[in-house]
Amino acid sequence: MAQRIGPGFSIIDSVLHPTDFSEASRVAFHHALKTALLARSKLTLLHVSGGGDSGWSDFPGVRETLERWGLLPKGSQKAAVGELGIKASKVMADETEPVAAVISYLEKHPADLIVLATSQRDGRVRWLGKSVSEPVTREAGQMTLLIPADSEGFVSDRDGSVNLKKILIPIARTPSPQPALNTAALFVERGKCPEGTFVLVHVGKSDTMPACRYPEIPGWTWEKDLRSGPVIEEIVDAAKDHKADLIVMSTDGRNGFLDGLRGSHSERVLRHGAAPLLTVPIGSRASRHLS
Repeated sequence: MAQRIGPGFSIIDSVLHPTDFSEASRVAFHHALKTALLARSKLTLLHVSGGGDSGWSDFPGVRETLERWGLLPKGSQKAAVGELGIKASKVMADETEPVAAVISYLEKHPADLIVLATSQRDGRVRWLGKSVSEPVTREAGQMTLLIPADSEGFVSDRDGSVNLKKILIPIARTPSPQPALNTAALFVERGKCPEGTFVLVHVGKSDTMPACRYPEIPGWTWEKDLRSGPVIEEIVDAAKDHKADLIVMSTDGRNGFLDGLRGSHSERVLRHGAAPLLTVPIGSRASRHLS
């Protein structure tokens, strides 16, 4: 069943990008900045220094990037960034435990989307360390975009354009897949992606595939891919077979941005590094607006 999607990226008022200043984080920064531009939202770059040698000059340049993308003229003043509809800020947390620092920041400054780079070796957020496996209690999760370290992602470093042609959406009866479908549609609509395919992957039979509403996006089609076998392996294989640019998954976690990194399906998919992964937790503000 087709449906019209609602008003833009009004569900994203703030984007948080924790960074370790690595090359992988630089790619993730481009995705955070582009999303903030599309949503006309706040953008916060957060680095946990831990008493290290990092300084303010190590942060990626928001204004310089916007100039490279042709959105600002060369030599623009800082105030010019705000004229594009975003409010960018940089935060240096002088703490030794990155997870605690990020969670502490989120408690005081909630974010609707968190953008992170992950390790090439195991799909985890390398600089967050072993404590990602520790329980993190939050009342509601946030959407999280995770960019594999060896991936260039779908936002161009050169001009900021969005290159999304194949989006894979694994679906099951639980959690509800609808927020993932609607979020994927919003990304391509606001990113001005002219054509492409949403691929719904269901590991099971046709009679176990949940009914969904399919947002109407000009130039985009919806396909179904029924598979049988181990769930994670089939999702990863599907991402590779379809050459997916992005995987979007609804998750049933309510424990903040680290929930997807603690033994869930999304963590196991992420470890294979098949494509960037966007998780939409049930219970988040986004899922409530997009159900």
